[in-house]
Amino acid sequence: MQNIPRIIGQYDRHREGPLLVVTAGVHGNEPAGIYALERIFKNLYKDAPMLHGKIIGLSGNRQGLKKGVRYIDEDLNRIWTLANLATQKADSSEKKEMFHILRILQQNLTARYPRHYFIDCHTTSSESAPYLSAQDQNENLSWAQQFPLHIVRGFSDLIQGGLDAYETRMGMTGFVCEAGQHQSKASIENLEGMIWLALHQVCGLPFEDLEHFPKAVHNIEKKRTSRKIFEILYCHHITPADHFKMKPGYQNFQKIEKDEHLASQNGKPIYSRWDAYLFMPLYQQQGNEGFFIIQETSA
Repeated sequence: MQNIPRIIGQYDRHREGPLLVVTAGVHGNEPAGIYALERIFKNLYKDAPMLHGKIIGLSGNRQGLKKGVRYIDEDLNRIWTLANLATQKADSSEKKEMFHILRILQQNLTARYPRHYFIDCHTTSSESAPYLSAQDQNENLSWAQQFPLHIVRGFSDLIQGGLDAYETRMGMTGFVCEAGQHQSKASIENLEGMIWLALHQVCGLPFEDLEHFPKAVHNIEKKRTSRKIFEILYCHHITPADHFKMKPGYQNFQKIEKDEHLASQNGKPIYSRWDAYLFMPLYQQQGNEGFFIIQETSA
């Protein structure tokens, strides 16, 4: 992850259509999206398929990616607030990254493209089935429901300063794709499959224009029959001063019971108050949330 360009790639055939912005590596210990985009653009440049509109792939925390850490000074996915954007102060490594990304977004979010879509690529510290996190604003949720993965609603309502929340405020339609565990090769394939599907859906990419039908699309479509929708009940916030330790062995979407011992914080046990599902248990040193509790919902 050395010398990663901000623009990983961009491709269009100069035909009217939507803009699809894909961001990857917003957390520096999550390189899977970078690898997925490199695969995508390698094939686009080689096969030159027809499509409407444009795709652009952007890297996120380049300094964090170089060091393999979530962030250098502060979480790049927590600083896209109105206050930070108004001050224009690039007083941290991540704010410098943010304002550079912002300039490129502003250069591309033009009237040339009638619709603007986004996918923000992420992975998790624990083992996880891939899923989408979508705000119930604009057409985010309805677009997410066209894809084969689990959907979790309400994440950006609890987490302030996310890139996806900023893009939603800008009138874009999209979601966060959490593709699996950080180091898993399956995470790269899941993100690749999602990006190909998005290109097919919004830009009309004909798969028959590619030399080979993407295996990643075939594999991710297998998940469609088991897809569920969840909403967040609770977020356990932590601070850098807290000594937080998740009990070992938990995975995303794992069923838990009321009064189950989940973690410890500052020497005190933390128990579940619900019969529900565990979501995003923290198994890395950096992070602002220890875990979430979610429940299944019908829509």
